[in-house]
Amino acid sequence: MTDLAPDVVGGRATAPGDVRAASSEGAVSGRPGDRFSRWTEKRWFLPLAEVVVSVVAGLGFMLLCTHISVNPTTRIGQVSGLAKIQQYAALLGIPVLAVLLFLAYRGTLRYYQVAQRLVCAAIAGLGTGVVAGGIAVALHGTPWGLGGQEGDPGNLMGMANDMIRHKSLPGVYPPLFPALLAVWAKLFHNGIAGVGHALKDLQLILSALVGPMAYLSWRMLLRPFWAMAVAVPTSIVFLDPIRPYSHGSMLVLLPLLAACFREIRRADELSTRSAALRGLGFGAAFGVMFLWYSGWYLWAAPGSFLLAALVFPWRRGRTALKRALVFLGTTLVTAAVIGAPLLYQLARLGASTTDRYAYINTYIDPAYVMGWASDRAGTLTYHNWPESGELAGQTGFGVLLLLGVGIGVGLGFRNVVVRTAGFVLAGAWLLRFWFASHMEHNQAVQLYPRTTWIIFYCMIIIAVMAVMLTYERGFGWVRGTLQEVAPARAARISPRVMAQLAAGLVCAIALFATMGGSWSANRFMPSTNPGVEDMGLDALRAHLQQLDNGQCPKYSPYKGKQDCNPINMDLSEYTFGPDQKKLSCANTGKDWEVVCGRPPKK
Repeated sequence: MTDLAPDVVGGRATAPGDVRAASSEGAVSGRPGDRFSRWTEKRWFLPLAEVVVSVVAGLGFMLLCTHISVNPTTRIGQVSGLAKIQQYAALLGIPVLAVLLFLAYRGTLRYYQVAQRLVCAAIAGLGTGVVAGGIAVALHGTPWGLGGQEGDPGNLMGMANDMIRHKSLPGVYPPLFPALLAVWAKLFHNGIAGVGHALKDLQLILSALVGPMAYLSWRMLLRPFWAMAVAVPTSIVFLDPIRPYSHGSMLVLLPLLAACFREIRRADELSTRSAALRGLGFGAAFGVMFLWYSGWYLWAAPGSFLLAALVFPWRRGRTALKRALVFLGTTLVTAAVIGAPLLYQLARLGASTTDRYAYINTYIDPAYVMGWASDRAGTLTYHNWPESGELAGQTGFGVLLLLGVGIGVGLGFRNVVVRTAGFVLAGAWLLRFWFASHMEHNQAVQLYPRTTWIIFYCMIIIAVMAVMLTYERGFGWVRGTLQEVAPARAARISPRVMAQLAAGLVCAIALFATMGGSWSANRFMPSTNPGVEDMGLDALRAHLQQLDNGQCPKYSPYKGKQDCNPINMDLSEYTFGPDQKKLSCANTGKDWEVVCGRPPKK
């Protein structure tokens, strides 16, 4: 797949008419350019450099923001903290982008291509690094993570505590993150006493790594610019710092599925040994992700199984069939072996595990998938959210996104990325409405609102692919036409011009990453709106949880020892009470009976 600026290749080709490029390649052995070429032509060097740069950008920026000292429980302190984050991002980002622009206009294409690759990786890390840095500011002065010991964070701490006590986890929750939390608490925070402090560490670290994870996953399929164009907006939009592991797994699952289908489709090009080894690798990745967070597998399963049957090389001969079966069989067996503990629990308890928790997303029009409101809805209700758009309720953004989806499907239906996103979207769409249509009869939600995220993600993927495919075909057609009627003008559309255009667009995405990251972090700042349960409630709870010495955290609105919540050392794995076989309706205010169809329980 082509990029706005071609990737580094092994040869020494330069742009047509680019005298500077031709004269600066370092043809004389031993010159810096020659050493640069030797390193960049190694197959492992640039991929490793992308990994290092992206991870360092995300984690490094988050760690830098831990040194911002403000009072995060006042709005002035929050604004000052967010402004300091933007200052850091500008001081670090502007010189990097300046170098990229300089190389696009004045440097050699080889240097520019390497720089573009590394800058794209850095921006992917910076986007979620800004979000994680904002969370670090929000939690400044308290060792507790988002949520304190309440809600889902409290449940995760209870699971980790049970593991530290050498108890097995009942239920069907994926065990890998609670296990990591338990190990982290034992290594760095004195076991059960510090599991809440360990959760803060992992919330910050994993939030910073979501962008690099998404970018590096898409690099299996796309050139750097397009991988960044998918990873940056989606990682910022979908990142949930309270549980960053859940959405990070969704961002990785789609490119991993697409890469798997690509291997099935080209199985005849692989040796039997290569097919088996690749199957082991994909199977291990799917199995570990299943134990990390399994929810997205359900929504992706219908479309994935159908697409696997369609791309399977049924008519390409025995060799292709054999190697595709080796690859697919090895993948499935490896994933099943690694995921066996959770598969066993799902087979044993899955049918009896019922989700009856309803909240604002279950009260709105189920066809709305362009946004999300958590159960910390603040002043939002199903009466005023989502706001009605201009065209049959659809906003301008929604119409443009749907237009992109249409173009992507029209131009790229044979593209494995478009196919994967399209089939997963269709399968999740059908499951969404199946569960929603049975909600009243079964008095069960079954987590169907979470399909909003994966459907929205698939739409963004297809829309970005539409831009890429339009560029490929559009510029190819323009070049071909001009070469026939005006060769001199066709020569002006050189790789140099494309590099300059790409550099400008990279700058625009970098600006979006910092602005979008700040928007995301701002939502999680400690709530300064008394009595309203908004998304800042979880950060506020961290400042209302007692320290180990029994005192309130430094910036707690409560100054007295007795006012902050005492530490609960007896947290255990969350267990439900008796199933009432009725929906539990949150975010209803005084409308419980109108929403749920019965009076609230007294």
